[in-house]
Amino acid sequence: MSGIIGKKVGMTSIFDEQGRNIPCTVIEAGPCVVTQIRTEEKDGYAAVQIAFDEKKEKNTTASLKGHFAKANTTPKRKLVEFGTFPDEKALGDVVTVSIFSEGDFIDVVGTSKGKGFQGVVKRHGFAGSAQTHGQKSRLRAPGSVGAASWPSRVFKGMRMAGRMGGDRVKVQNLQILKVYEDKNLIVVSGSIPGAKGSYVIVDK
Repeated sequence: MSGIIGKKVGMTSIFDEQGRNIPCTVIEAGPCVVTQIRTEEKDGYAAVQIAFDEKKEKNTTASLKGHFAKANTTPKRKLVEFGTFPDEKALGDVVTVSIFSEGDFIDVVGTSKGKGFQGVVKRHGFAGSAQTHGQKSRLRAPGSVGAASWPSRVFKGMRMAGRMGGDRVKVQNLQILKVYEDKNLIVVSGSIPGAKGSYVIVDK
């Protein structure tokens, strides 16, 4: 499993050869620097750590400064490990969008937009109650949530109001429609989680 770190730029749409309008997302992917090589002998597992996006040196801890200095690179904001790459990597190597080709299928991991504390209609899709005589402020209420004297509690997993969004979400089997190596951009079909400018992990 190889991949790259990127940023969500935004959504747009393009036309295919059949004239269909396809919604798609633009991702600024890389360039990423290899900052650590994990091995079975030393770490107990094999992986390649890559870093993305510049970070001010004054906002970087001393331990991370040394970590990036070993790879002969400047401080970065985002660090992610990938299991394997097709070719062998060394410290300081650069991973770019050239690892992708048009037509490839990828998985994208991101953090969904946080929506704060929401009610059951928005959070779980409840329909709400009927609007009849005598109803007052009950249209979007959750209704009964418990039983009687037994079990005298609310069961775990009951769908209720609460915090919504801000979750790690993985969208699978998105097709790469365009690759712009000179601009470090890839265009993928469909939507991906997160706000504009948020970090995403692209798995090949």
